[in-house]
Amino acid sequence: MGLDLTPKTAEAMFEGDGGGYYTWSTSQMPILAKTNVSAGHLVLHPYGFAFPHYADSSKVGYVIQGTDGVVGMILPNSGKEVVLKLKQGDIIPVPLGTISWWFNNGDSDLIIAFLGETSKALIPGQFTYFILAGTQGLIGGFSTELTKKVYGLNNDEVKKLTKSQSGVLIIKLEKGQHMPKPEIDMTKKLVYNIDDAFSNNGIKDGGLVTTLTQKDFPFIGDVGLSVIRVKLEPNAIKAPSYPVNPTVQLIYIARGSGKMEIVDFTGKRVLDTHVKAGYLLVVPQFFVVAEIAGEEGMDSYSILTTTKPLLEELAGKASVWGVLSPTVQQVALNVDSEFQNLFISKIKETTNLIPPTN
Repeated sequence: MGLDLTPKTAEAMFEGDGGGYYTWSTSQMPILAKTNVSAGHLVLHPYGFAFPHYADSSKVGYVIQGTDGVVGMILPNSGKEVVLKLKQGDIIPVPLGTISWWFNNGDSDLIIAFLGETSKALIPGQFTYFILAGTQGLIGGFSTELTKKVYGLNNDEVKKLTKSQSGVLIIKLEKGQHMPKPEIDMTKKLVYNIDDAFSNNGIKDGGLVTTLTQKDFPFIGDVGLSVIRVKLEPNAIKAPSYPVNPTVQLIYIARGSGKMEIVDFTGKRVLDTHVKAGYLLVVPQFFVVAEIAGEEGMDSYSILTTTKPLLEELAGKASVWGVLSPTVQQVALNVDSEFQNLFISKIKETTNLIPPTN
């Protein structure tokens, strides 16, 4: 297929006193356009404020770092603003067309990775943002005459409305600036901490896998995505797996480092490379992927472009090999019954998370 699956780090789209926004372009990673997924990386310094905006894609945010983040959202056709508290490990879906603003009320950086699907986007493989205020704000894009009539203002008032804010995308507010307070009840409904969630699969010294779908978190169904977190202990392995349904997997390395291997439909290893925190990679639909943690362990967070993810394992006691009949295994692998029995006995002793061997 000639797909370049090389992982990449984000490039700066904007940087200022209040923080920065970083993205992966389709020229940098053409695979994003081919698979209709995209990602962005928001960094807000203390008291950093990202202007209200909406985007042309549904996405999911994962809070990598921070303890006192705030997001305000106006969900489509809701007619009201909800204000939510964010901390490390939180998952926050942002449905298509939602207006949102982001604020760091803490004393250290707030860092959020956004992963999403772009089949309805203006540019496949890329999030496009529409900013309400600032030098690139929509409010200043229309003619003075139209703005006067729409808002009932005179010329001086229109100038004040459209020219007072000289910031672009992110600004830094003064310490003590009054901002809306998060609503705890709505935060519990619309935010899910995946780091604290019960894992689907946890193994001592191996790690854990947590899958988040609309069954456990109904709001995530509004973005048509599901989330998988894989936390590997030092030198542990996440055995090869593949999706049964046609879904692309977009993986962001949140912490640590290690190695990723991907195999395509020809049995060719199309990726075998080192990865570290901040790397993004795409696993095309039906391709098989394995993760190997380094000395410090590795924590990855990914989206799948489906609300009902179903993955099959190629290793461990739940693998498909353990289900195939012995005769089929012997014929397919061209081995005798003795080796086939050994193979299956070894499979039954392991899981898809493999601790390091001494």
